[in-house]
Amino acid sequence: MSSNLRIVKICAYCKQEFIARKTTTETCSDACAKRFYKVKQREKAIQRAEVETVVKREAKAFITEDEVKTIQAKEWLTLKEAALLLNVSPLTLRRWTLAGKVKSKKIGKKHAFKKVELMKIP
Repeated sequence: MSSNLRIVKICAYCKQEFIARKTTTETCSDACAKRFYKVKQREKAIQRAEVETVVKREAKAFITEDEVKTIQAKEWLTLKEAALLLNVSPLTLRRWTLAGKVKSKKIGKKHAFKKVELMKIP
């Protein structure tokens, strides 16, 4: 059973006018349909990446009050806690430690930082 519909539409990909036989048709040919599909997929991926980036930035930027209280209560801090206290990245703090700018005690493979000594860093 074929359709007798003839609808003049504009292709979503190449923007040329064509005659569609269905109301759901968006493109003028199979080639345009494939290219348009790829464009839509690319746009979705970009949009997802932008949303994830914003969420990660927001999650990273703020410290909760509970974290602040636990850091203030401790005498010895982990690498991540010390980095939060100094407002630097953990990688930067690790570099400072290896360069001798910051003193730390090694417990196994991990570094422990004395909070009093961290407060002396300019």
